[in-house]
Amino acid sequence: MNKALVFGWMVPRVGKPSAAPRTGIVLAILAVLAGCGSSAKGGLSAGASANADPPAAPVSNACAVTVLSALGDVAVRVYREGVHSERTASAVSLITRSIPLRRAIEQNDSRAVRAAAQALLQTGHMTNLTVIRAATTAGGGQTTPAIPPGGQTLVTVGARNALAPLHGTISGSGGAPIATFIASVWADTGFVDETNGITEGATALRENGRTVAGSFTLGAGKPPARGTLTTRGVTYRYTSFPAAVYPRGQLRVYLLRSIPSIAPLCGPTQEDTIVNTLSHIATLIYAGEAGRRTLSQIHRVQHNRALLSAVAHRDPAATKLAIDNLLNQHIVRLRVLTAGGQLLSDVGGPFVLAPRRAPLRLNGRTIGSFVLSIQDDLGYRLLAQRLAGLDVVMHRGAQVVMSSFNPAPAHVPANGPFHYKGHTYNAFTFAAEAFPSGALRITVLIPMPYS
Repeated sequence: MNKALVFGWMVPRVGKPSAAPRTGIVLAILAVLAGCGSSAKGGLSAGASANADPPAAPVSNACAVTVLSALGDVAVRVYREGVHSERTASAVSLITRSIPLRRAIEQNDSRAVRAAAQALLQTGHMTNLTVIRAATTAGGGQTTPAIPPGGQTLVTVGARNALAPLHGTISGSGGAPIATFIASVWADTGFVDETNGITEGATALRENGRTVAGSFTLGAGKPPARGTLTTRGVTYRYTSFPAAVYPRGQLRVYLLRSIPSIAPLCGPTQEDTIVNTLSHIATLIYAGEAGRRTLSQIHRVQHNRALLSAVAHRDPAATKLAIDNLLNQHIVRLRVLTAGGQLLSDVGGPFVLAPRRAPLRLNGRTIGSFVLSIQDDLGYRLLAQRLAGLDVVMHRGAQVVMSSFNPAPAHVPANGPFHYKGHTYNAFTFAAEAFPSGALRITVLIPMPYS
């Protein structure tokens, strides 16, 4: 199973954030992962120039409202990954259980506090961290609110700007509170990239009437919460929601889609439009698992000296050992073969999807090849649920390999209405690929009504 990021990105199966600090973001689930374009790149992007959008059928007000409502719900879900999720739980746990950080605070060692804080950021589970020594009361006790009055800020590290602050208390060796912290798993650029990717829109962060974080630029003033606007010759529909700023404050998140980019999502009924919008998101989430985000892992495998040596010597045991050391850092399964196609080792989860293939070369000569995956069936199901509120049933042939339901339904239609345990869904099915090869059928179930 995938123990890495998000959302950003992708949303990881356990608390790894999809965004890293501003200078090293792990790019978004979809736009960057799948190469589908963000707010400044073509495709269905809301940020495309006036000449980039092809002519499209007129978009009714009802369709535009429905599409933006569904995409706005997804954007809120992405933001909430930084408020309460496995990734935030992991970040809080790492901070509160950090022995180096606790000892540094107790010893009043500012350098050690900074080193411990930087080490926590290097885990990739958070983008920002501020540690505040608890203020001492007149009675000798310590205050413990989220930001203690009179408390001393010991360190602030991380991205320049971030969202969704997390608050907590750090206890000393005796169990008494010695400090509080403010953290974030959402650097602003990471959030913007991931939101742009999964919605194929443009995200604007507005604080005190100005655009922040290099996000999509709106005009001066404060736009209404939702509506229509034209900028640089392009007309957009948009929606918005409030968000918290790290370490404190508020801003508003605006999500925009150009009118021409909305047209392909419109259906004859409101339900059809919702299905078109969310089924497209479901396929983009899958595409991201075999997209550009895999490139860093392919590069890591191709340059692993232990693996190259093991394959060059056709040593199955050494190959397995090298694979064991490569797994669990974004890779969930790795299959290695000789240049002649002989299997040396195959290690990882049983039900894995979206395989990528690449050669292994040493001294300019091809010595073998490999197949890897960065996501498994459960990881995809969790992404679809967390980011879009969708249920999933996966089939490999007649076998159900993953289901949101327990027990899995005996029959799910490929498309159309579906009723199960008193709930109504609209099904959408698309073809995927199992590991190391073979057809995988993913049926996405969109709850009706959707909210």
